[in-house]
Amino acid sequence: MPVTVTIASPEKSSDLVKTIAPLLNEHQVFCFHGELGAGKTTYIKAICDDLGVQSQSSSPSFSIVNEYELPDKLVLYHFDLYRINKSQELEDIGWFDYLNSNHLIFVEWPEMADSLMPDDAVHVNIQLNEDDSRTVTINLPT
Repeated sequence: MPVTVTIASPEKSSDLVKTIAPLLNEHQVFCFHGELGAGKTTYIKAICDDLGVQSQSSSPSFSIVNEYELPDKLVLYHFDLYRINKSQELEDIGWFDYLNSNHLIFVEWPEMADSLMPDDAVHVNIQLNEDDSRTVTINLPT
């Protein structure tokens, strides 16, 4: 059953962080969907901050993937697939190695390589509303 959270603006992300935080121990891959400017990167940054990422988290638009070190030597991989043209590009940079790493993976624009997203991924859909609020629907795998 989907969980829906309404957020006044991307800067008010604590409700989303509180909703996603318990899921991080149960799931590996989180796919963030939403139009440009919906807040995908902002929300991922807020989750990274909550997890204790020490380095500056930002969108890996040009590098495709950023690696963030978490406390206790854990790692989080942050992918931005906006600039890939076909799923083969993701395979070429070692997508399946990342999946087999058992580290957390956050993916912006997962629809660019939809066929490579695991069935057990959590899908976070961000809808930008007319009043600049966001409706975020979290779909857990069945």
